[in-house]
Amino acid sequence: MIDVLVVEDDFMVARIHRGFVDGVEGFRVVGSADCGEKALAAAAELQPDLVLLDLYLPDMFGLDVIRGLRTAAHDCDVLVISAAREAEAVRAAVRQGVVDYLLKPFDADDLKDRLERYSARRGNLHTAMVSGQADVDRALGRAAAPTVTSTLPKGMSVETAELVQRALRAADGTLSAAECATKVGISRVSARRYLEYLSVTGQAEVSLRYGQAGRPERRYHWHA
Repeated sequence: MIDVLVVEDDFMVARIHRGFVDGVEGFRVVGSADCGEKALAAAAELQPDLVLLDLYLPDMFGLDVIRGLRTAAHDCDVLVISAAREAEAVRAAVRQGVVDYLLKPFDADDLKDRLERYSARRGNLHTAMVSGQADVDRALGRAAAPTVTSTLPKGMSVETAELVQRALRAADGTLSAAECATKVGISRVSARRYLEYLSVTGQAEVSLRYGQAGRPERRYHWHA
């Protein structure tokens, strides 16, 4: 199991995040903290593998929490979950080695995708040695090949996956599942399944488009 510490000052939001994490196989929440000082204390006590960190905390900025974790030599990764959209905040988080940066608001599938990718990268480093550059690239989330292999989930075909991939790469901006279905000539449900597969494997990224009512529309773009 991958142990997770949730750092979020809003009690209700923290509870939602906990529910999202506990719904992902292989992950469990071992604690939570509502400020930076408590986060550092909880990290020392609980020794989590991964910290889900909000940047806007009441006592300090989240990036200072990361520095505190590193200074104390805590062996944990950090995934930022924040409404902070400033480019400098994102750059600073990347410089400090965060494994991902997820903007609020988001849904359970967005977090699930990122946790599954994190788990896959983490698994690539469990051996004592790597066999070559490809292992290093996978561990850093740089899995090269945009080509679709035959190791697809049951019920998915290589030919259709390649058509969806080409439609996504050729798109001027983002594609919804319905738009992709029209371009490829498959059902919307099938298009969504292939697009989600490309997202989980790191070949596509997902964003949400909010309308006036109803659930937000999931849109996909090629991750070069």
